Amino acid sequence: MLTSVPLRRFSWRTGQEHRPGLECLVSTGRQHGFESLAERRLLLALDFAGGVSEVLSQPFRLRFTAEKGPGEHTPDFLVLGAGGGWLLDVRPAGRIKPEDELRFASAAQAAVAVGWRYAVVTGWRRHVMTGIDTLSSRRRSMSDRLGLEQQLLAGVQERPRRFVDLVEGTSLPAVARAHAIHLLWHRRLAMDLAQPFKDATWIYRAGAGDG
Repeated sequence: MLTSVPLRRFSWRTGQEHRPGLECLVSTGRQHGFESLAERRLLLALDFAGGVSEVLSQPFRLRFTAEKGPGEHTPDFLVLGAGGGWLLDVRPAGRIKPEDELRFASAAQAAVAVGWRYAVVTGWRRHVMTGIDTLSSRRRSMSDRLGLEQQLLAGVQERPRRFVDLVEGTSLPAVARAHAIHLLWHRRLAMDLAQPFKDATWIYRAGAGDG
């Protein structure tokens, strides 16, 4: 069984500038530490993307030697899944300094050496994280005794529907809203995440349209 202990503890204290915490992922069934809201957003996006079997926070400390001497770097996450491994760092684009670029380049070389891919997450397109955060409210398992999910799936089988029209076309619209969001999170329904999620949002069957 794969185990890992983060190199630093995710502590809380009065007056600290960053926002650490724990995020529970449906993909792994457990909580994962983050040191900032930007890191939390990445964890949420990974959970939504699916195909993730393990996420390790601050998996190791990388020591390297550059032209100006030795240095070290602790990547933010190692993500494992059916498609292989991703080593990820999180840093808003406007806060990347020259010394960060050196650390990221070293991490990229280390990732290539062991067969992982590497990326620095610098931000998200407008509305993407707002939409994913909304969908995450219904990511847990749900009981569907009224068969509303099948009604929703059938509603977009022939053509896309506006969200409000889709749920209003079911036998119990008020409850169908929650099930529609659940299906969107689990990618059994699809939408354009680059647009605000609202009643007028177009909903597609999975694998169709812009979702």
